[in-house]
Amino acid sequence: MHRPVLLVIAHGSRDPRHAATVHALVRRVRSLRPGLRVETAFLDFNTPSVHGVLERLAAEGVRDVVALPLLLTRAFHAKADIPAVLREAPPVLRVRQAAVLGPSPLLLSALEQRLYEAGLDPADRSSTGVVLASAGSSDPEAIAVIADIAREWRHTGWCAVRPAFASASLPRTEDAVRELRAVAGVRRVAVAPYVLAPGFLPDRIARGAAGADVLADVLGPAPAVARLLVRRYDEAYAPGTCQVAPLARTPALA
Repeated sequence: MHRPVLLVIAHGSRDPRHAATVHALVRRVRSLRPGLRVETAFLDFNTPSVHGVLERLAAEGVRDVVALPLLLTRAFHAKADIPAVLREAPPVLRVRQAAVLGPSPLLLSALEQRLYEAGLDPADRSSTGVVLASAGSSDPEAIAVIADIAREWRHTGWCAVRPAFASASLPRTEDAVRELRAVAGVRRVAVAPYVLAPGFLPDRIARGAAGADVLADVLGPAPAVARLLVRRYDEAYAPGTCQVAPLARTPALA
């Protein structure tokens, strides 16, 4: 029995760094599962499109696909855009939508790896304030998740953790940096972008981090992120999970 094809669905961007980073992450996923077929598609700006990849897979005789949103929160793209395009898949395909990546302890591991790569000393955790800087969303559920992650991360030994957003919500990164400067015990401030790939909003986060001591890189192809993609695939493929319902047959599923 063939395992379903893993279709990684990224947002897409006019910034060429975005697609390059997505492809680097997918290459790392392939290295973790050499026998698994992994395809990449984009919702906008980049090619191939989701519809184009699904049509090609159907024409090749593929019958089962796990569509994995390359998203950190369950906001509009995961709830509306991706289910809509998957419902247009060729009828011969059984398409299952996996859960978004976040929240997950593996993402916290990737965030910390990026901070240490940027020069932060692990011994300085207790005197460092961290800005968890996300792209932002108008979806209250997504905003609440970011706030919950910041609270959870604070309890792992950091002096303080504050959420920030590059769009749609407040505070902005620069505001969170200034706020942390005033927190008792904070000797240095680090900004950890909670984004997967470079682009317009990550660049805005970087500009807002000008007053910080450390700015980490985007999550990109961090090993923990690749492991998380494999985990979400396995969860979607496991019998009895809610993600296994074929989206093309069940429009209500988001």
